Amino acid sequence: MRSTDVFDLRELLRHLQQQESERSIQAALGLGRRTIRKYRRWAQAEGLLAGSLPSLAELQARLTAGRSGHPAQESSSVEPLRARVKELREKGLEIQALYQRLRDEHGYRGSYSAVWRFVRTLEPARSEVTVRVEVAPGVEVQVDFGYAGPMYDPVTQTVRKAWAFVSTLSFSRHQYLEFVFDQSVPTWLACHAHMLAFFGGVPAHVRIDNLKAAIVRASLEEPQAQRAYRECAEHYGFLITPCRPSTPQHKGKVESGVHYVKRNFLAGRDYTQPQHNIQQANQDGLRWVNETAGQRRHGTTKQVPLEQFEQVERAALRPLPPVPFELVTWQQAKLHRDCHIVFENAYYSAPYRYVGENLWVRATAHSVEIYREFERLVIHTRAGQPGQRQTLLVHLPPEKVAGLTLTPSACLDRAHAIGPETGEAVRQLLADRPVDRLRSVHRLLARAEKDSPARLERACARALAFGDVSVRTIENMLKTGIADQAAGAPAPAAAIGNWPRFAREATDLVPAHLRS
Repeated sequence: MRSTDVFDLRELLRHLQQQESERSIQAALGLGRRTIRKYRRWAQAEGLLAGSLPSLAELQARLTAGRSGHPAQESSSVEPLRARVKELREKGLEIQALYQRLRDEHGYRGSYSAVWRFVRTLEPARSEVTVRVEVAPGVEVQVDFGYAGPMYDPVTQTVRKAWAFVSTLSFSRHQYLEFVFDQSVPTWLACHAHMLAFFGGVPAHVRIDNLKAAIVRASLEEPQAQRAYRECAEHYGFLITPCRPSTPQHKGKVESGVHYVKRNFLAGRDYTQPQHNIQQANQDGLRWVNETAGQRRHGTTKQVPLEQFEQVERAALRPLPPVPFELVTWQQAKLHRDCHIVFENAYYSAPYRYVGENLWVRATAHSVEIYREFERLVIHTRAGQPGQRQTLLVHLPPEKVAGLTLTPSACLDRAHAIGPETGEAVRQLLADRPVDRLRSVHRLLARAEKDSPARLERACARALAFGDVSVRTIENMLKTGIADQAAGAPAPAAAIGNWPRFAREATDLVPAHLRS
């Protein structure tokens, strides 16, 4: 049996009297579990596990009496160096460095464990102090997810991993319970809506862990909440209160609630069958909340949770908003070169000047809104099926829009707006077969902006009068100025000079005997 000193033994006996576990005693004193068990048996035989401990002298006498079953005992090998140890520890020396200093300066040959135990007798470990935080009615609800085991999904007709969404009102300890198959943002928001409807009101704070469905960036000073969750909080009027990072004990009430659900409700129940699935689990869970969890006398508050809720806390909750929260999804999407973002395999346009940027998409069941930071750019009706495009022409570059609106009916409407002669000319050009002259007509109509609608109307009138309606003829009339001459007037000399001429004179084509 390991030797120890009287002071170590007194500390060990105090731990044993408090019925602490072997693990906690090992952490506090550095003793092995086998040694702890041997001293426990010895202390029990000596009647030292209850009442006040004997004096040092009496305890020393019992240790040296040599009765059967007594553990061997001797004073600490570090005792002669007590003053030096206290001096070095007051200067902040760590135990490992202290051990090495004793070896180098004083020739100490004992073990490091002996030094460690001796220091613990000089500086007994203090138990960690915990302060329980209680809140007034209606101030706080704590929420969390806990693994619930496999359950049958009637939608996919498979057995899947399920999670329990558990919430506990901090004052009354009344709970809400719902089983789900994921911890996504839509599921998280839906569970909140169901929870608040179940309670019939809204607490001032919702204390949460830093899960990704709620918190984008965990931080003590400035935690960043998901946009969708922030919108949910604004709708209901509660404050999101994340725990400090890595401190789940700050929501200990719901942590205990999750364990209680696992031990009391889920233990011994099977929801992996088609006729006994997650829907049945949710029905049974709410019945259990009201009839079992809500009717027990809580171990901490010593009150019945459902009674406390009905008599005190329900009236302290804020009223629900007149309309339920519409589930919303926020995500980022890049605006591609075609001036569309992709959201759930459908395409939605946004102004072309933001091509290449990551924009925010806010989607509900009926609409898709596109934001640049907090500036809303457009609202689209949500596409009914994958691959569908929702496009506003104003979002496209102006020089690209004309090609999208190029249709025969649009060209005819535009031509008639210029004038009846232009309308007739365009009608004849579009009616020509089998060549498609749509793009040529579009180019011709563009001359109205370059030359003026009046000149184009006159050129079309002359082309119709000559019976030569073609895009090239009309364009030549506009270029040479013929379009500016009155109907029936001869063509200007400059224009005639540009027309093609025969290479031989006409007299050369008449036989000599016929010439006059």
